[in-house]
Amino acid sequence: FEVSKQAVLEPQLAAAELGKKEFIFDVQGHFVNPTGAWTRKLSPGARPLAEMPNARCDLSKDPGDRSYLRCLGGDEFIKDVFLDSDTDLMVLSFVPSTREGEPLTIEEAMATRDIIGKMERGKRLMLHGRVNPNQPGDVEDMDRLARLGVVAFKTYTQWGPQGTGFWMTDDVGVAFVEQARKVGVRNICIHKGLPFGQKSYEHSTSRDIGPIAKRFPDMNFLIYHSGYVAGQDEGPYDPKRTDGVDALITSVLKSDVRPNSNVYAELGSTWRFLSMRDPTSAAHALGKLFRHIGEDNVLWGTDSIWYGSPQDQIQAFRTFQIAEELREKHGYPTMTPQLRQKVFGLNAAKPYALSPADIRRDAESDALAQSKLAYNERPNPSFATYGPRTRREFLNLRSRHGAEP
Repeated sequence: FEVSKQAVLEPQLAAAELGKKEFIFDVQGHFVNPTGAWTRKLSPGARPLAEMPNARCDLSKDPGDRSYLRCLGGDEFIKDVFLDSDTDLMVLSFVPSTREGEPLTIEEAMATRDIIGKMERGKRLMLHGRVNPNQPGDVEDMDRLARLGVVAFKTYTQWGPQGTGFWMTDDVGVAFVEQARKVGVRNICIHKGLPFGQKSYEHSTSRDIGPIAKRFPDMNFLIYHSGYVAGQDEGPYDPKRTDGVDALITSVLKSDVRPNSNVYAELGSTWRFLSMRDPTSAAHALGKLFRHIGEDNVLWGTDSIWYGSPQDQIQAFRTFQIAEELREKHGYPTMTPQLRQKVFGLNAAKPYALSPADIRRDAESDALAQSKLAYNERPNPSFATYGPRTRREFLNLRSRHGAEP
């Protein structure tokens, strides 16, 4: 991380080095309705999403077995993303679920979007439409979602109503893409990596991405989490590996999908897990994606608000650098300010057909910006970036900093 020693001790210098310089378009955000109909269908004692770090916010101490869900609700989402971070624009995504058990319905998401929309002239919040084509009714509902104004469809290939996933190259996957094309939504967002468990694990891998992207060159395939598997190291590209970032790269290489074409790699959770715990793996993951997916096709995402405000992730990316040794040995690029600007938002503007200049101009003086100025007089951010949690993480930290804190 490129932070001067003086900035560690001087708040003004730290603010100058870590302060906002870029258009930031986060293509993966989440929240739930903490009192929605889905909560009334839960079994007694069930505590969904309680493992999320932000579920431990102060609101979780309120009375009620599921008061922690308020930490993951819409009000906290607006505060964490738009008041406590430098994010200009967010795409709200959805978790996999049955049609009856959605923790956030499209109508509830639209209500939050419209609340934010009334606060300013342009766009701050855009919406995915959740589609699992192996679930009855989802493909048939895509036309309605498109008419509601979704900017992409989001799917989870490891998920299925009976616990079995699917490949994008299966009949249901192809029908899904064809229907998206028919209703005029060109962005297909696919959760790959961060597997839910061992059942249908193979469907969490990215081996189907190259073939489906090659078959539909007029469609954009945004690979959420870039295929990363939490807890596994990322090293130099290994064509023998069948999961992780390498599986995504192998799939596009075998299908001759060129860098900077119609496959995009998104960094939600992936960047947080790697950068906060293993910078060497982070360097390899980013370097491989820049080389094989393309410097114009790596997208910023944070999975907020599962972790609270994304500001700590933003500041880490602003200062991260791939080590010179790794750049020389593996052909990884230098993390220049221009490359960071691409990842932070300019790259995502392409598939979403946005003008960053127009958005930033409107955002500088809109009502949300004015609310942020007032809030900054007494900020109360909820992000909490903790220190090392294992002996390995501690030794890695110590080796980088010696005896210094």
